Amino acid sequence: MSEKQTILQFEPFCSAVEAPFWHTLTQLKIEQFKLDDEIKPIVGYYLMLGGISTIGKEGAIPSRLCLGSFSYDEESSSLPPYSLRAPGFIKNTNTIEEFKKLDKNQLFTECSKQVWLDIESGAALNTPHLLARFLLLTFANLKSYKYYYWFGFPALTTEPPYSLKDIEDIASVFDVTMIHEIQSKYQEYRENHPQEQHGFFALSQEGAEVKILTLQDSINYDASKLFFGFADPSSLPSNPGWPLRNYLALIQHTFKLKEVKVVCYREIIGKRDILHSKVLHISMHAQLHVGEGGLPKAVGWERNAHGKLGPRVADLAPLMDPQKLANTAVDLNLKLMRWRLLPSLNLEKISSQKCLLLGSGTLGCYVARSLLGWGVRHITFVDNSRVSFSNPARQPLFNFEDSLDGGKEKASCAADNLKKVFPGVISEGHTISIPMPGHPVIDVEKTKSDVDKIANLINSHDVIFLLMDSRESRWLPTMLSAHYKKLVINAALGFDTYVVMRHGVSVNDETVEMEAERKEPQLGCYFCNDVVAPTDSLSNRTLDQQCTVTRPGLSAIASATAVELMVSVLQHEKGPLAPADSSRSISESTTTPLGLIPHQIRGFLSHFSNMLVVGRAYDKCTACSNIVLNAYADQGFDFLKQAFDSSKYLEEITGLAQLHAESELADWDIEVEDDDEEASI
Repeated sequence: MSEKQTILQFEPFCSAVEAPFWHTLTQLKIEQFKLDDEIKPIVGYYLMLGGISTIGKEGAIPSRLCLGSFSYDEESSSLPPYSLRAPGFIKNTNTIEEFKKLDKNQLFTECSKQVWLDIESGAALNTPHLLARFLLLTFANLKSYKYYYWFGFPALTTEPPYSLKDIEDIASVFDVTMIHEIQSKYQEYRENHPQEQHGFFALSQEGAEVKILTLQDSINYDASKLFFGFADPSSLPSNPGWPLRNYLALIQHTFKLKEVKVVCYREIIGKRDILHSKVLHISMHAQLHVGEGGLPKAVGWERNAHGKLGPRVADLAPLMDPQKLANTAVDLNLKLMRWRLLPSLNLEKISSQKCLLLGSGTLGCYVARSLLGWGVRHITFVDNSRVSFSNPARQPLFNFEDSLDGGKEKASCAADNLKKVFPGVISEGHTISIPMPGHPVIDVEKTKSDVDKIANLINSHDVIFLLMDSRESRWLPTMLSAHYKKLVINAALGFDTYVVMRHGVSVNDETVEMEAERKEPQLGCYFCNDVVAPTDSLSNRTLDQQCTVTRPGLSAIASATAVELMVSVLQHEKGPLAPADSSRSISESTTTPLGLIPHQIRGFLSHFSNMLVVGRAYDKCTACSNIVLNAYADQGFDFLKQAFDSSKYLEEITGLAQLHAESELADWDIEVEDDDEEASI
C-alpha cells in the first residue's frame, strides 16, 4: 500500500434525458400542471460503469443519470435491469423569464439540505438511494418544442477534501474464489431487497465467508472491519462516481471512522465480470464544510455543452413527425383555454364530432377553418359546382390554380386543400346535386341516387351545416336531418344581414325523460316560419340574383358564429335538446361554460348589432313537421318525387293550402262587409 496520499476526485454525473421524458412533461403541463409551477418529485436512474461494456477506450460514455417517461411516477418500478434508483425534484416554470430569474442557489441549497437531513435522521441508512438526490429546473416552450433545463446533483463538501491513501484492483484484495462469492452474494442482495437499497451496501468478510449487508444492519458490526460498497457508475480507473461523495458523508457521520475501505462495485452487465471494481482506502480526517445556518455546503451544478455553468437546451422539433407536431400544436390553444378561463370545457366532445358541410363556397370554407380551430378532425364537404375565377379571393380553401381548365370540383378540392392546412384532418368531398322542391325530376335514377347519398351522409355524421345559396336546396337536408334527429346549424346571408340558427331536434323513445325535463316546445327549423313551401327561386334570375351579393366580411362573421353556436350547444348537458336563450345577460345563461345558447342569431352590419330570436316548431312546417316526416317514413322516394315535381304538394299535405284558402276567404269576407257598410251609409 502506498504512503502517498492524493485528493480524492469524483466523476460528476452527466444528465441523459430521453425524448419521452419531454413528451410526457408536455402532456402533464397541458393536462394536469397547467399554471402550477410547484416543485414535484420525479425519479431517475444510473447504471454501473455508465452502462458500457468496455473500459478505458477513448470516448467511453460518462457516468450518466437518466430520465424517461417513467420519471414522473415516483413509485415506478419500471427501471431498466441493473439500474440504480435516484430520487429527484423538478420545478417547471411557466415562462422563460421566470426560468432565468429563479433563485437557483436557494433551490439547490434546499435539495442539499434534504440530503443532510436524511443522513442526520438516519433515513439514508434505511433507504440509501436518498443519497443520490438531484434537482431539475425546466422551462418547456410548447410552441417550438424547445426545453430549457439545468440539473443539480448536490454533493456535500469537506474541508479539506477527502484524501485517497491508496487504490487497488479488486483482484489485489480478494482472491478469485472470493470475488465470485462477492458477485453471487450481491446478486442475491439485489433480488431480496428493494430498489432503494441496491446502490449502497456493506461487505463483511470472515475467513472465506462473505456477507452483503444493508447499511442499517451494518450498525451491528465492527465498522472498522467492514468494506463499504456502492454500485459505481464511473468507468474511470482512478475516479469513483458522484454518489460516493454523500455516501462518505453518511459513513463519517454514522460510524466515526478515521479510515474507510470502499468497494467501487463495477459489474459489466451480461458478462458477470466485476474485475474492473476498485477498492479505495480513504482518509476520513476531513470535516464537512459548514456554511450559513450550520448546514454543510454542497456542489454539483451540471455544466452545459460549452463546459460552462448554465442550462442546456433540448430541441425536439427536428426529431418529431411534422404531422404529429401539427396535431399537438393545433390542440394547444384549446387546452390553454382550460388553464384559467374554462376548466370545465369539454374539448373531447367537440373533437369527436363528425361534421357534414353542405355547400363548399364562402360559408363552407370559413366554417371548415373554424372547425379546425376547435379541434374537429372529421369534416366532409358536399357541393355540385366547380371553382371559378371569382372564388379564391373570397373562399380561403381555394387558390388561383384551382380555377384553371374549367375549375376543380369544389367539394373534393376543398377537402384536399383542408388537408394541406392540417394533415391530421379526415376530410373528403362529394360532388352531388341536391334535389329541390319545385324542380321537377328529369332523371329518376340519378335523383334517387343523389337522395340516397345525401341520406347516408347525414345519417353517418353528427352535425349538419346548411351553407347553400338557395332556400329550396336546404329543404331535403333539413327534412332528412329531422328524420335522423341530427343537430343542424344553418347559416344564410343577405347583403348586410345574416341569420345563423340551430334546428330543433325531436326526441326519440330513449330521450322521453329529457323531453319532460326540457319543459319547453321543440325549437323550429329554417322553414317553420314559412306559410309557403320552398319553390324554384333559381330560374330566370339576373346575374346579381344568381350570385350571393354580400359584404365581403359578412361570410366570415356568419361562419364563425355558426361554428361557435355548434360548440356552445355541445357544451350543454342536454346537447341539441338545450333550451334557447334570448337574454343578452350571461348571468341568466344555461349550464354551459361558454355562455348563452340562442336559437337564432340575426346580425345586421348596417348598425353592427345582433338580435336573438326564438322560434317554435310549426305543426304545418313543410320540412320538420310530423306530417312530412311520417310521409317520408311511409313512402320514401315516392313522397320526395312528388315534392320535387311540385312544391304545392307540400302545402297540400301539411294543410298550408287550406290555410291559404281560409285566409283568402277571410279577406274576401272583410271586403264584402266593408262594401255593405258603405252601401248603408
